[in-house]
Amino acid sequence: MLTRQALLGVAIWLAAGSPALTAECGLCAKAVVVTPELATCFLEKYPQLSARANSAVAIDLADCPQEEERAVVPALRGPQAAPTEAPSLRFILSLPQLACLKRKLEEPGLVLDPSARIDLEACQ
Repeated sequence: MLTRQALLGVAIWLAAGSPALTAECGLCAKAVVVTPELATCFLEKYPQLSARANSAVAIDLADCPQEEERAVVPALRGPQAAPTEAPSLRFILSLPQLACLKRKLEEPGLVLDPSARIDLEACQ
């Protein structure tokens, strides 16, 4: 996960219009893990994020509200349950990936509870 300083540094580098990122974004996330709260927060921030003229956008969802644990003791997982991944709070996306993530989050029937891993490889 990127630190706030690293994210700021990459954002400044991107703002300079790095030619290495115009063709293909090597720093961009291949997939993101979102919760319902992070999805809502991303969709609320989308107009500001998409208005940037850079070839890639640094996204910081760390300040978004997140649901606290639902119980005092977490529920036991069944033997078939897969471990849940930590949500993606800071990541970089190209503009096509940004629009693609928005489309995927708005798809009817998308299940985000407790979280969902969204593949962005085909969004380049």
